[in-house]
Amino acid sequence: MTKKEYLVLIDRVNAAGTYKADWASLAHHKTPTWYTRDKFGIFIHWGIYSVPAYGNEWYPRAMYDKGCREFEYHRKTYGPQNVFGYKDFIPMFKAEKFNADEWIGLFRKAGARFVMPVCEHHDGFAMYDTAFNRWNAKEMGPKRDVAGEIKAACEKAGLPFCASTHRAEHYFFMNMGRTFDSDVNDEAYRDFYGPAYHCPELDGGTLHATTADTYSEGPSTEWLEDWLVRTCELIDQYQPGILYFDWWIHNHAFKPYLKKLCAYYYNRAEEWGKEVTVNYKHEAFPPTVATFDVERGALTDISPVPWQTDTAIGKKSWGYRADNEYKSARQIICDLVDIVSKNGMLLLNVGPKADGTITNEETMVLLEIGEWLRQNGEGIYGVTFWRQFGEGEVNAEAGFFKDGTEKVFTAKDFRFTYKNGCIYAFQMRPDGRDAEIKALRKHVQHDFLVRSVTLLSTGKALSFTRDEEALKIHVKTEPNGNPVCFKMEIE
Repeated sequence: MTKKEYLVLIDRVNAAGTYKADWASLAHHKTPTWYTRDKFGIFIHWGIYSVPAYGNEWYPRAMYDKGCREFEYHRKTYGPQNVFGYKDFIPMFKAEKFNADEWIGLFRKAGARFVMPVCEHHDGFAMYDTAFNRWNAKEMGPKRDVAGEIKAACEKAGLPFCASTHRAEHYFFMNMGRTFDSDVNDEAYRDFYGPAYHCPELDGGTLHATTADTYSEGPSTEWLEDWLVRTCELIDQYQPGILYFDWWIHNHAFKPYLKKLCAYYYNRAEEWGKEVTVNYKHEAFPPTVATFDVERGALTDISPVPWQTDTAIGKKSWGYRADNEYKSARQIICDLVDIVSKNGMLLLNVGPKADGTITNEETMVLLEIGEWLRQNGEGIYGVTFWRQFGEGEVNAEAGFFKDGTEKVFTAKDFRFTYKNGCIYAFQMRPDGRDAEIKALRKHVQHDFLVRSVTLLSTGKALSFTRDEEALKIHVKTEPNGNPVCFKMEIE
């Protein structure tokens, strides 16, 4: 099918389907039940950028930017950019140890309930089989349909397969290669690097300010139509349960195409009999059309609609980096509890090596999270929020990129969830002494009764007292730094 024919198909599907390409129609779409139930998924940043394993997944842009340290590193390590360009990493990306079943087995042990590989990052190399991009992992590098293998492994394990595409930002991503003699300017590779649209506003020092401006110059109509077709092909071939986008789609030029895309995705999902949603940032979509995502951050209170945080175990890079630093399992567990208490979901990223193996550091973190969820997952999976998300002085800082420093929780910090007549109170940093929860203190009027309290990890019944100051739980635990959960049956 040609791009022109695909555009006709998109319009035909939307004309016949329930959802139309306007916000009023799309606003009636529901967030998937499985998504709000399952809470915790795995994100995977894996691609050519894992070969140099330097800087981060923006290496393909930075290696062409004289203002970045990756520029000189590349020249010293691999040679000048007109001799050895980003494309020349592709034969080195062999994925010889990649085993999708082993990955999914690890993610299941971690307690994850859905999986989302990045099917195409800003570098323009597709990790899936596509008719519209010859630069893909099925034809080059690994010569395997990576996304297809992950999807098949997910289906065997009963996990929803989801997909991320960062194709939109490729419009300008390689543009700094236009400023000097590099292979970006070679017409033989235009279909990989191009258009590498260059203007001063999209240079290294001003890129983020420009792209943050909704009203700044957007991509061409040709690019937008190409983006729409490629994304709809990804939808049709892999039927993802979630479709995730990065940030630039909030630009004004994308708006008509986002409506078409969203309607097409939701109409196709109706044909498949699947519940799906779109993840978005900033103000790309109205809040009831898709699911809002906060990158490396969180909300400060309960959201009336479900939302998501995406973050990484790695602190310095989403993709593999040889000298990366890693968060502790404790930090991620605390973030998961905090996010779920505010009606959110967590998408946690791993960055495999070029050979397809997952680092020992990330593996150990995942296994510790999984062990904690095995004991405490009842208070995470399938829950909703309580009347307040928690108590204590420690809270998240609003906004993106706020998770670099671990929150210093104390024994006085709690987070709450609710399910089936039970309140789950997570003590975020237990100290081995009795727990006092002021939010559950006794009220004279219109109060609920607490029938029992158990330590969720062991099922042990705990004695407690409740007065006008607090609910006091008598417990002796051996603190290991991770939150403990008290299950309270109420009536």
